[in-house]
Amino acid sequence: MPAPSSALTTLRPDLGSMMEFDLEANRQKFIANRLLPILNVDLAADTFGKIPIEQLLKRANVKRGAKGEYNRIDWSFTDDSYATKEYGLEGVVDQRNARKYQNYIDAEADTARLVLHQVLLEAEVRVKDLLFPGNFTPSAIADEWDDYANAVPIDDVEASVRRIFAATGLWPNAIVFNKTVFRNLRLCDQIIERIAATGAGDKVKAKDITAQMLAAVFDLDHVIVAEGVANTADEGLTAVPGHIWSSEYAAVGRLAETQSIVEPCLGHTFHWAADGSQPGGLVESYYSVENRSDVERVRHDVHEKVKYEEMWDVMSNVTT
Repeated sequence: MPAPSSALTTLRPDLGSMMEFDLEANRQKFIANRLLPILNVDLAADTFGKIPIEQLLKRANVKRGAKGEYNRIDWSFTDDSYATKEYGLEGVVDQRNARKYQNYIDAEADTARLVLHQVLLEAEVRVKDLLFPGNFTPSAIADEWDDYANAVPIDDVEASVRRIFAATGLWPNAIVFNKTVFRNLRLCDQIIERIAATGAGDKVKAKDITAQMLAAVFDLDHVIVAEGVANTADEGLTAVPGHIWSSEYAAVGRLAETQSIVEPCLGHTFHWAADGSQPGGLVESYYSVENRSDVERVRHDVHEKVKYEEMWDVMSNVTT
């Protein structure tokens, strides 16, 4: 099937500006690019050097020799690679219908919003499938965090933190769970007692407990609450909204804090922009002559990549 020429394609910065990736992601509470931050790359696919954990932790003799010489060391790298793929979706706006219903909807803008949302939703699902639990073997906790009297989430998270430190020599900086788990944690006796003991007041109400408070309780920099939802029912059936990120799991990890490809961290979303891609989806339009329709297209070229599996620890059985 012939494709529209680039001359017939019109970039839509007006649509992109009101649906900028960060704004849309925050509105929908997607967290994919907080866990695997965007790293822009010059090539669509390439090999890069990764420092093995044992190299990060190695010791060396730094004493100067009797004749003034210094010892030398060699660093070794292992090869790793990425290969971005283009993901995209189109929405068709029939010109006749657009004019017919123009008093009720802005068909062009609404279609672009819907297509953009679908592209971002699928990116969120890809990262969820990679990490929750993906290929990771979860450690089951003893008492679910919705068993408010008996749950010991502070102890569970501390054990997870220490597993990562034992494997890497680095401390994790984040914990991730969905909104249901977050609301359960606010009702746990151990959490409430710990917050009250820090001087927050004799009476601590669940609704007053914030993600920032939980970060302080867990002694982590970030508490990331996944609030994205998707329809879990098959096509054609009544919609059944559900969490994208399962209530069965919570995870502790060390997330990237820089734009360095060699930073020891969970991973990155590699993004290749040379073909016009934008991390959160390039919004563009073209006219389809054969059916008198405007086509709204969203595309991006990415690879969600785990670099260090040792820097991610999944806990299971967190919800009954």
